[in-house]
Amino acid sequence: MRFHTPAPQSAGFQLAPMIDIVFLLLIFFLVQWRHTQDETEIEISIPTAEEGTPSVQAISEIIINVSSEGEIRVAGTTLNHEQLKQKLTNIARVHKNQPVRIRGDKDTDLQIIVQVLDTCSKAGIWNVSFATKAPAQDQ
Repeated sequence: MRFHTPAPQSAGFQLAPMIDIVFLLLIFFLVQWRHTQDETEIEISIPTAEEGTPSVQAISEIIINVSSEGEIRVAGTTLNHEQLKQKLTNIARVHKNQPVRIRGDKDTDLQIIVQVLDTCSKAGIWNVSFATKAPAQDQ
């Protein structure tokens, strides 16, 4: 007796998993792009520093932008010192090691930067860094 065995068929190219991965990558890059927009939401010329290490922005890091006129902006919202303190206090209650980066314009009065730093301290935020850029290399 002879049995008829069908010829093996190729598995083919599975398109659905590849589409899933492409969409996940697209979502990842869109989220990262939106997150970096907070840092450059207003035109700030940050000061230069020869020393320092390049830092990677943490996902939960709060960026406090201080313009040359003394305007304080966090995530697209203009705040005064009391509103900033309230916002940071609420965050510090939930996240004990909340990182904060202060982006002060190089023409901002130092007193305003010190007041923002003092506000962070009063709110219970101790993990504070300052945004600087490396000096331009003469070529």
